[in-house]
Amino acid sequence: MNIQHLFNFKTDLSGINTPDKLNNPFGLEIPEIARIATSEFQEFIVSESKKWKSDFSTLKGKMFGVLVVQKKDKSIGYLGTVSGKLPENSTCSKFVPSVFDDSTDDFFISKGMKELTEIGIKISESDDQSEIIELTESRKLKSFGLQQRLFESYHFLNLLGEKNSVLQIFKNSTHSNPPAAAGECAAPKLLQYAFTHQLKPIAIAEFWWGTPSKNKEREHKAFYPSCKNKCRPILEYMLDNRNLFIEAS
Repeated sequence: MNIQHLFNFKTDLSGINTPDKLNNPFGLEIPEIARIATSEFQEFIVSESKKWKSDFSTLKGKMFGVLVVQKKDKSIGYLGTVSGKLPENSTCSKFVPSVFDDSTDDFFISKGMKELTEIGIKISESDDQSEIIELTESRKLKSFGLQQRLFESYHFLNLLGEKNSVLQIFKNSTHSNPPAAAGECAAPKLLQYAFTHQLKPIAIAEFWWGTPSKNKEREHKAFYPSCKNKCRPILEYMLDNRNLFIEAS
């Protein structure tokens, strides 16, 4: 079974316990097998990052994630990805991609962002206060509409095989409207890829890579739970709200 984004373990797992339930993405427990996957994935990042147009030792760090999965033949592998996108439009073919396809509806998101930029330029060049107010309001409305359309285009699968948009998922939760970039965090992307390719989730872990955040809440290589404001409604939906645990038999 050849799956483009699947990593095979280099480590001998014969003496490693394979969890029978997915650990809670919002908990602090990281199964040993997820720690091993993380260590291997971090080695890959070190090697691969030499090709990127960014240096995480000087730029702000980012969250990355791994998901240990079981294939149909019962063999074990893992997936890895970055939260959001790499800086400077860098890419990595082994990372699990975004759930959203940029080419959707004839690249509507790219065209929409270009329109917003053009309005911004007009605002900066205008000396007419009335025109500035009108353009500012126009940009605000276009931005909101574009964001809503984007959320409608992010569709996630759940354990029952159902599919729903980010917009609808948040509407059905107690979290109201989705914040910007909802759906782009590592955990939802990894689970979406696993469900789409009939891979059973075994263990998950997310970690910070690069320069610590300004408030020191994020340290290089340290593990952190999934974020609650962006990820909780999505992960609750994807895991069918079963206390965020899933059988991995």
